[in-house]
Amino acid sequence: MTTGAINLELEPREILGKKVSRLRRDGIIPVHLYGAGVESRSLQCQAKRLIQVLSAAGGSTPINITITGEAGGHLAFAREIQWDPKRDDIIHVDLLVADTSRPVSAQVPIILVGESPGARSVSGTIVHQLRTLDVEALPLEMPSQLEIDLSTLIEPEGVIRAGDIDLPANVTRLTDADFVIIRIEQPRVEVEAGAEERDAEAVEGAQATEDAPTEEAPE
Repeated sequence: MTTGAINLELEPREILGKKVSRLRRDGIIPVHLYGAGVESRSLQCQAKRLIQVLSAAGGSTPINITITGEAGGHLAFAREIQWDPKRDDIIHVDLLVADTSRPVSAQVPIILVGESPGARSVSGTIVHQLRTLDVEALPLEMPSQLEIDLSTLIEPEGVIRAGDIDLPANVTRLTDADFVIIRIEQPRVEVEAGAEERDAEAVEGAQATEDAPTEEAPE
């Protein structure tokens, strides 16, 4: 688990409304910075740099925002990213300014490490059902990711639930503790083969009962 912030410099934006399409053609993405106690700002950033920062920060790592030509800065989280449905390009980003003294909620990515003895024993497949965990923490104490060690999954029938993930004392889990994060899926062939064997045994048992000699009643 790691914490920290990523730096991003934004520029004031004068082009607003439908005219922002010009910016996008020039490789610039409009950004909206807002939050409690701060003035809402229309800003912009080079697409390449913004994409790098968003990829690194996700929705759980705080971003240190500075604005060209201005003193000071803000700590913010990426809250809404709008995509062009046809070109699959980012067209707008909302950044929410955070109060470092107040807890915030975030979806923290779950990363798998190691190998499961239980899955290996049955040639099973690890099924990663939930890839993020909802947690609450102070902005600068928010983990950027959470690791699950698969070596603890020893039994083929074992599962890892949200409540099994160890969190720092200053981080609160919001996801239901019973939610299954990881489970092992056993090969379907083996399951079907076992069912066929049981069916065959049942048929043989029924046949043996039918073929067994019956006692004749005394005359």
